[in-house]
Amino acid sequence: MLLKRIPHMKIHTKKALISASLVFILLLLDQLFKIWVKTSFFLGEELYITSWFRLVFVENEGMAFGITMGDKLYLTLFRILASIGIAAYLGLCIKKNQSYLLLTSLALILAGATGNIIDCVFYGQWFDYAPYFYGRVVDMLYFPLIEGHYWDWVPMVGGDPFVFFAPVFNLADSAICIGVALLLIHELTQREN
Repeated sequence: MLLKRIPHMKIHTKKALISASLVFILLLLDQLFKIWVKTSFFLGEELYITSWFRLVFVENEGMAFGITMGDKLYLTLFRILASIGIAAYLGLCIKKNQSYLLLTSLALILAGATGNIIDCVFYGQWFDYAPYFYGRVVDMLYFPLIEGHYWDWVPMVGGDPFVFFAPVFNLADSAICIGVALLLIHELTQREN
């Protein structure tokens, strides 16, 4: 590995390089995938990979699962401020020589948040449908693992269609979720020690 060949490199520098590389690679993959879907699919188009995995082009105007709250500008600005805070905390954790698990979790969260920020800030202008800061997040990963109908006897939803894991999401969302899970694992392991 390249980092092992540089014995004089300080551990802090190695951790910073690994964290920055992880953020960059995930951000690049996220944006390449989103731009490919945005320019190759029409809105709502589905590509079946398997019966339980599809690519579906949707655009999300709000937060996770399409939740909207107030003006889009405030949501975008909040995302930017939160990402700056995460980046600053990641830098502090590198200086304090924190564990790779913590640094990886923060890098994943930062990469995912930044990927979705790019969509919100720039996609409206790049794709000519909205001003800066009012773009929509491109989502495409859909895993309908179980599809069917609620039993008729179930109150209020009896007979209605049912899909287990219906949300459509993107690589940035995945990075955030994995990062949060790793952060929880890190916190649990720290409490045990």
